[in-house]
Amino acid sequence: LEERVLKVRGKNLFFSTDIDTCIDLADIIFVSVNTPTKSFGEGAGKAVDLQFIEQTARRIKENSKSNKIVVEKSTLPVRAAETLETILHSGSNGVQFEILSNPEFMAEGTGVRDMEFPDRVLIGSKDTPTGLAARQELINLYLHWVPEENLITTNLWSSELSKLVSNAFLAQRISSINSIAAICEATEANVTEVSKAVGRDSRIGSKFLNAGPGFGGSCFRKDILNLVYLCEYYQLNEVASFWEQVVALNDYQMERYVKRILQAMFNTLVNKKLAIFGFAFKPDTGDTRDAPAIYICKRLLEEKAQLRITDPHALENARKDLEGIDNDVDYIEDPYNAAEGVHGIALITEWAEYSKLDFQKIFDKMEKPAFIFDGRNHLDHKALYDIGFNVYSVGKAPLAHF
Repeated sequence: LEERVLKVRGKNLFFSTDIDTCIDLADIIFVSVNTPTKSFGEGAGKAVDLQFIEQTARRIKENSKSNKIVVEKSTLPVRAAETLETILHSGSNGVQFEILSNPEFMAEGTGVRDMEFPDRVLIGSKDTPTGLAARQELINLYLHWVPEENLITTNLWSSELSKLVSNAFLAQRISSINSIAAICEATEANVTEVSKAVGRDSRIGSKFLNAGPGFGGSCFRKDILNLVYLCEYYQLNEVASFWEQVVALNDYQMERYVKRILQAMFNTLVNKKLAIFGFAFKPDTGDTRDAPAIYICKRLLEEKAQLRITDPHALENARKDLEGIDNDVDYIEDPYNAAEGVHGIALITEWAEYSKLDFQKIFDKMEKPAFIFDGRNHLDHKALYDIGFNVYSVGKAPLAHF
């Protein structure tokens, strides 16, 4: 990213804190402000807080002296464009605004690649002469690097809904395979083998069929609950219940992971040391927003465990997420040091470097019996068992020495 910015900065990429002037000079304005879940009032815990969208719309209106195309990039509830349009056209200053929806589908950790080589670019507009003209202007911009066949055009409402549905479907696949992992553990089936067999069906595919401790990140839970609220608003209660269950299963999976640790370690974690390998919600990012590790660590601390957390990029955020819990948590950069003297290791984030560690060296410095709880099925379980570990993974029978 830094290389790309330096290459074009001062040519066709400029940064400014003079927002009002930039609004006035722009032909197209991308709205990419935060849209958190409401924590108060009507819809608290589910609905999107639109205050920043409204503030942005008012500022655009106040500082525009010429016609503008306003593009929604933030994830918004369906028909939010109506709110934008109402605010932008309130009062009469002769300026015309055309609203487009152009949600982003980038994934953290691969954002630059996803921007340069997108699976698709979605543009929603009104089916009016001015709406279609605005849409074509944005299409012309993307055609500089995106193949025309990767451009999808819809109406405004379809575009807004597609972003929510995309994240909901991805999260649903994770909860689905995690539910199967629970069945596998009960029946001694192997969830990795089941995932492979199911994923070879071209109608299903293999992506997002990896069992784990649950999904996290800033989007999945937020967007599903937004979808639930939307369904409830339109009195589609059965549909709302369906999508709410995706979140419920995710919560269940995190709790199940904790209980497996507790049960394996003789139903008590009091004063036992556990190394937490990985705190970010996924590898290749330091983002810990809604990370499963937050819930898991808090639950382990409730059981009176002592934690040593290690992560290549997320330790600073981990400290913030567990702020106020100081007595029983250490933050250690080196995984070897984090594992020294512990009773067990809980691998929560599948960082590539963890599979390359010398686990014989780690085992030799751990308390015995030594446990490892591979929450991502990331490691070589047979090799760990042969070293002497008692290995507990997700969706597989344990490999234990007793």
